Amino acid sequence: MYNKVMVILRDINTVDALIDKVISYNPEANADLLRRAYAFSNEVHYKQKRKEGAPFIQHPLAVAAILCEMKMDTNSIAAGLLHDTVEDTGTTEEDIRALFGEDVAFLVESLTKLSKIEFRTSEDAQAENFRKMFLAMAEDMRVILIKFADRLHNMRTLEYLSPAKREKIARETLDIYAPLANRLGIGWLKSGFEDLSFKFLEPDVYNELVQKVAKKREEYEGYLHEVIKIVEAHLKAASIPGDVFGRVKHYYGIYQKMQKQKIPFELVYDVIAIRIITGTQSDCYAALGLIHSLWTPVPGRFKDFIGAPKSNLYQSLHSTVIGPKGERVEFQIRTEDMNRIAEEGIAAHWKYKEADHADKLDDKYFSWLREFVKLQKDTPDAREFLEAVKGNMISGVVYVFTPEGDIVELPQNATPVDFAYSIHTEVGHQCTGAKINKRIVPLRYTLLNGDTVEIITAQGHTPSRDWLKFVRTQKAKARIKQWLKVEERKKGLSLGQELLEKALLKYNLSPALAKSKEILAIARPFRINTHEDLFVAIGYGRISVHKLINKLLPESEKDEKEIIPAHKDERKTEEGKGIRIEGIDNIMFHRAKCCYPLPGEKVTGFVTRGRGVSIHIVNCPTLDTNTIDMDRLVDVEWTGDESTHTVKVQVLTVDKRGLLAELSAVLSTNNININHLEASATYEKQALFNFILEIRNKRQLDQIMKKMAQINGVIEVKRVQA
Repeated sequence: MYNKVMVILRDINTVDALIDKVISYNPEANADLLRRAYAFSNEVHYKQKRKEGAPFIQHPLAVAAILCEMKMDTNSIAAGLLHDTVEDTGTTEEDIRALFGEDVAFLVESLTKLSKIEFRTSEDAQAENFRKMFLAMAEDMRVILIKFADRLHNMRTLEYLSPAKREKIARETLDIYAPLANRLGIGWLKSGFEDLSFKFLEPDVYNELVQKVAKKREEYEGYLHEVIKIVEAHLKAASIPGDVFGRVKHYYGIYQKMQKQKIPFELVYDVIAIRIITGTQSDCYAALGLIHSLWTPVPGRFKDFIGAPKSNLYQSLHSTVIGPKGERVEFQIRTEDMNRIAEEGIAAHWKYKEADHADKLDDKYFSWLREFVKLQKDTPDAREFLEAVKGNMISGVVYVFTPEGDIVELPQNATPVDFAYSIHTEVGHQCTGAKINKRIVPLRYTLLNGDTVEIITAQGHTPSRDWLKFVRTQKAKARIKQWLKVEERKKGLSLGQELLEKALLKYNLSPALAKSKEILAIARPFRINTHEDLFVAIGYGRISVHKLINKLLPESEKDEKEIIPAHKDERKTEEGKGIRIEGIDNIMFHRAKCCYPLPGEKVTGFVTRGRGVSIHIVNCPTLDTNTIDMDRLVDVEWTGDESTHTVKVQVLTVDKRGLLAELSAVLSTNNININHLEASATYEKQALFNFILEIRNKRQLDQIMKKMAQINGVIEVKRVQA
């Protein structure tokens, strides 16, 4: 299918050829609309050139040709011809609406919005653009199909861009567009995206693989011809209708097998696949039985996607057998309708006439999409949403059953808690246990294909933060986080109000001041706008009650005694050195012992209960976004601290005399104090030294580790974090 599209793109190089192709599958197509869209696009792009030097109009024409191969409606193809006009020329959305109608204008406008927004970092841009693309897709599926066509043609001309841009676009295509095409069931497009991305991300590996496949192609084709003849003869003898086709798997698919199995190309056995297109579902199973009677099936390589279709409605029987000459051959057996859905995905379901809308499409086909649209409202961070959706699109799936026999599709490694939330939010919240195949299992149990799952609930039971460590679905994560966030805020609100009222009484002030405009005015410099926000901030430890009350008291009555931190050198205000905490005044802090951050490293703060702010390196594993309350993170930065800080450094060496003395000499020469040292010998005749050093900043640590690594006999020097 992918190669077929390449041929069509070469054939359709004029608007007349495009219109002829559209009319071949849609005799009622509005040829005048397409001709006018082409003429307008050609006119406004007239002076523009592509990076490869071709007239710009060749790009929208190629996009329209791909949409034509998808058998899209006329408005979509017109939008493909016009998709860059608003973004790259002086054309306005009103111009498109006046000339080509509301529907075409909507599609062009949706596509333009996807590339208009600017962000501070490429990660933010990618994540937010993906979110916008996802929501536009939910509003009208044609938007993503036009975007797919645009990306496919851009990938085909990627070699004309700079290496950095090539890598960025290819990576985005492999990480997002290919899995999304697969999720929508467009098999040929997924393969095309993967092979083109592979070509630019791993050019040497790709070219080597292309050459190796080319050398064996004649052998593959001869073998396929032999197997096809055998299958056709036996199908005919058994009176099973069917057409048989063979193919060599696409390059990225072969590469994935090599990587997964850690083997060279020469040891990849199932490079070829044979497809049988038969008449009915019963014929599919009859053909499967015939194949298994001819050759021995490979254990564990049979999948029945007819009885349990994928969520994108893909249906087929898959089985790998030991074929003639001992070669492994994968068979895919399906009906004509199943094959069309497998190759074209959503396009095979297209019910569009000129004025219809996407909500008339198969309801089951879009249930997963609607679910993600709901979830994105609970996931305000675009990057978190992107990772969640990528995880659900890329990971494999398991099919489990409800006690009533209904099939539920979940990602691999999903748990009973994921299953519970997939049924209903309240079922998830009240989940206390689970039975798998009538046996009680832990909530961490990993679901397997075919499991029958029964959830045990209890009225009044609530979610646990520990669940976030093992749930897999975005729905479960979002619902648990949402519940925890509400509960944490309730606790913070109650505690903060109680602390403030008690402190007011202590200073003979009215507790009513806690809800006064006066105290709110004092709190505004801390970005507090409501009394509720103030109580929560106090409850979380973000704002000092003592500081607030000091501002209420007359000068003569102010208490000069501030809250004393546990360690004097951790006082924020000490000589203006140390850490500056954004939006928080006069609060104690401490360096987290899990990562021991140093001046010069990017850090963040986590508001603890009773110990002030804990300072962590930004990528500290302890700050897992799945398990902590993100609202308790605060922005912090170093403020020129010149004091020393303890750091753990581990040195692995060969076991020989004098090495410890050499290591100590390097430290002493550079005025590094050793706070603690542990030494031990290993069975491999190596020695392991664990130092706790007093270091001023990250630069000094890097320098001393480099010098230690240069000592003869030192194998490895690394910083240790818990």
